[in-house]
Parts: sequence; structure tokens; C-alpha cells
Amino acid sequence: MRTVLILLVAFIPLVAADKPAASKQEADKPAASATAKSAPKPVQIPAGAVETQPGTFNYTDPEGKKWIFRKTPFGVARMEDKSDKAPAAKIPAPPADNVKAVENGDSVHFERPGPFGMYKWDRKKSELSEAERGWLERSRTAATANNKSN
Repeated sequence: MRTVLILLVAFIPLVAADKPAASKQEADKPAASATAKSAPKPVQIPAGAVETQPGTFNYTDPEGKKWIFRKTPFGVARMEDKSDKAPAAKIPAPPADNVKAVENGDSVHFERPGPFGMYKWDRKKSELSEAERGWLERSRTAATANNKSN
């Protein structure tokens, strides 16, 4: 009796597994053919495109839109050329009021607050940029004004 029950329990999953597998294969066939028909065509470089750099092409379509085509390892990529439209926004320079400059012999120590804490750097006096020279002069005049008021 025990042997019959073990064989019955072993064969039930096998019998039940055969029917859905056949119906699953039939259900996948129409879905596979539908996706094959609706697959988009790969992007190709038009005949009138001009190569500006190796692997980069510029093209103006009949509607007047400018496009950039690039060869990538995954195929050709197409993007609209927006260089003639709005210029890119420039990042504003940090405000000079917040920069502190302290002279240390032949070098100058700078500090200014930033979004992630204080930015600190040192420069030799001979290697200062125009902005850094201005910050140093401003800190000198502020120091002399503080000394006179005290």
C-alpha cells in the first residue's frame, strides 16, 4: 500500500506538468510573432549626411531639423542638434565676499564655504590667479580697516 501511494504521489506532478507546458508553448507563438512584426527598424545614417568627426555625422532633414548621427558599438545613435538654439547656462562664479585669504610667508591660504562644507586650498604667491589676487587684496584692506577701527 505504501509503495502505491509513493508512486501515485510521484506521478501526479508529472502528469499535471505536461498539459500546461503544451498550452504555454502554443500561447507563446502568437506573442512572439506579434513582437517580431512591431520591432522598430534600426537607425541608419542618411545618404546626405556629412561626417564632421570620425564616426559623427551631421544631417539636416527636409523639414529643416538638424540631426547628429554617431556610430556606437551598439549601432547608430541619432539625436537632435540643439547647438544653434538656446546657449547652455553658465555656472556662476562663487561670490567673492565669502572668500577668506590669509598670508603664510610665501604662500596664501584660502577658505570659502561651499554646498558640502568649507573649501580650503593653498597657493604660492607667484602662482595666484587674478581672482585670488583680488581676494588677497580685499582681505588686506579689510584687515587694515579692522586694525584702524580697534
